[in-house]
Amino acid sequence: MNQQFSVTTALCLPVPDVEALIQGRTIAALPKMFIRPGQRFALYPADSSASIKAWAKCELCQILDESKPLDILSKLTIWTPKVLKEILRQQQYLFLAYLRVYQLPQLQEIPVNPNIQEKLGKFVSLPNSLTVSEANPVINDRTFAQRKHQLEKLEPSIHPELEELQSAIASLIISQPAAKQLDDDIKAFLGWSSDHSNQRLDSDLVWIKKIADVGNSSDGNEFERLVRRSLIKLGFSCSNTNPKANLDPDKLGGAGGVDFYCEYPYPVVGECKATKSENVPSKTPGQLIQLGKNHLQEKYDSCLKIIVAAGELTSDALLTTKNNQMSVIRPETLQKLVELQVKYKNSINLLELKEYLQQAPFGLAEDKINTYIDKVEQSIRLRSHIVQLVKNYLQNSGIESAGVESLHGAYFGSYPPQPIKTIEMHEILIELSSPLTGYLGRIKGSNWNSDRFYFLRDLPIN
Repeated sequence: MNQQFSVTTALCLPVPDVEALIQGRTIAALPKMFIRPGQRFALYPADSSASIKAWAKCELCQILDESKPLDILSKLTIWTPKVLKEILRQQQYLFLAYLRVYQLPQLQEIPVNPNIQEKLGKFVSLPNSLTVSEANPVINDRTFAQRKHQLEKLEPSIHPELEELQSAIASLIISQPAAKQLDDDIKAFLGWSSDHSNQRLDSDLVWIKKIADVGNSSDGNEFERLVRRSLIKLGFSCSNTNPKANLDPDKLGGAGGVDFYCEYPYPVVGECKATKSENVPSKTPGQLIQLGKNHLQEKYDSCLKIIVAAGELTSDALLTTKNNQMSVIRPETLQKLVELQVKYKNSINLLELKEYLQQAPFGLAEDKINTYIDKVEQSIRLRSHIVQLVKNYLQNSGIESAGVESLHGAYFGSYPPQPIKTIEMHEILIELSSPLTGYLGRIKGSNWNSDRFYFLRDLPIN
């Protein structure tokens, strides 16, 4: 059981610094005084919100001067060399505190301090003490120890390119929610997040498993909400703030609005029809045409038109969908797509899915989508087979890594799921050794057929 502690003070820091600590992007702070190792305190963002999300324990405090390599320190923290030099100019030393950060179970609201900007880098007293525990560390023990050692020794970052990519993606999350998944994946790989992502994944499966059941009920609002959440999980997004044409699960279109509208990576508009037993009438595709044109105007024609419906379509409704190039998807099929996306992250390629949905015949789209799902599952089986092949080949050969030619030769004696050429296998090996997948590792050679690969982790078939 986690021990509880009482915290009576808070370290006031700039908002970006606090957010970076909470997100695990840094383990360091720059207070204006030396902090005692073992000291516990809340993290107070210097803005008008007066809410506290996390607390911290100081693991180490160092005094650094200008003789230290500021360029490396900059890459290991969130401050530019220019900012670090300016602090040194003002106070001659950097007080660098290594903070182990823990999230609070809920936000703590406190009275706004009118002089908070004057307290930057200093401690302020809390009006009431906080009871905290070490139950929710932002970064796990192993990763924190690794990053602490790296910062102490001022060793260069291991993955500078990925860190730069994450910084660029972070600025897109507000306008393009689909970027959040990639941002989460990169932070997990870099060790900038704890194991909460797996917990979130499990909680997602709770609502995903309800899609078919709710679609075959009379709860139209909940079904619309689940369809929107499903589209976001598949990678669609929308920056449109029009309440009558958006993708926000918490801001349904209501009467007179389309049930969902996506902008990225391509425009999609659609209607949902939850039903226990009744047929889907022609007014459902008719509403999509009318409301879509009303709210999207000239954008409507370029949209993919989708109806997610549980009941059978009347002959008139089916004719309307065919004549207007609409795809009708059952809730069970949508659930199947989203489950696949969750089990194998980013396995659903929306641009490939678009090609299937754009193909005739229109109307009922079950066969087209199931054909696409089969293709994805076949691709996953192939990659799982190759990962296992590399693992077995290295174990049997007693070597640490192997080249493309030898692995390709072993592939044909391994009861492969399908024939592939050497260059195709190399492309898959590169994909599986990407830092964002991490099933294999790669030792880069002078050209593509001199690359060598080694095993990191299994790719199980669920």
